Amino acid sequence: MAETTVFEPGGYRFVRGRFQYSGGVSAEPGFVIERARFLRPVPLDEGFRRIKAYLDGLGRPSTAFCACELRSPGQFTEEGFVAFNRVYVGTLERWGIFKDEENPVARSNVCPQIDPPGEPSFHAFSYTVPAEASHAAGVKSFVIAGSGEAPEGPGGYRDRIIRLGDTSPDAMREKAQFVLGALELRMAALGVTWADATTSQVYAVHDFHGLVADEIVRRGAAPDGVTWTYALPPVEGLAFEMDVRSVPLERVIG
Repeated sequence: MAETTVFEPGGYRFVRGRFQYSGGVSAEPGFVIERARFLRPVPLDEGFRRIKAYLDGLGRPSTAFCACELRSPGQFTEEGFVAFNRVYVGTLERWGIFKDEENPVARSNVCPQIDPPGEPSFHAFSYTVPAEASHAAGVKSFVIAGSGEAPEGPGGYRDRIIRLGDTSPDAMREKAQFVLGALELRMAALGVTWADATTSQVYAVHDFHGLVADEIVRRGAAPDGVTWTYALPPVEGLAFEMDVRSVPLERVIG
């Protein structure tokens, strides 16, 4: 099972992962995770400033920032993805979140194929608040980071992508099976299941509808339906991504 640890300044537990993001987060006792979505994507630097101001307005420290969803103009090369992530974690380091190559913040980063943003941008972010300040105290809250169809391990993405370059129905099913299993491992590490989820999200542009009933709905991975975004995962070669969350309070902000 994946290893977890508590990020005490933020009031949440996280699944240890790579430097760019954790595998997922869940609220610690006494806290609840909330989510805010921007009405339109906000460029990265401006987004960080607006998130900081939003948290200040709630009386929450920057360390309460626990998950985010990004939108990028197009898929990155592997080298480009590393370079982008080094810029991204720089702000988290200044906020006292990223330290010693460990990043508690969960993340999804996908590339819309129609009307993409002109630069990497924030779509949404999640943060912790004290349970007594929430109307949803007592409800499990967690955010599992997006997973594409590449097992973690040595070597580049292209060496690990399942059925690289193949988007046939059979290949999409195999990709989805891996992704769903990866999300389940992350949820298990945090002590939650699909039954605890409020939202499941799929990111794909190739036809995956033939697998929805058997691979997603029947296994309980669509507790209240599935939100589909016409987008690709962030790295060239990846074709299918999902994430899942239970966030009892969500807002849209301008």
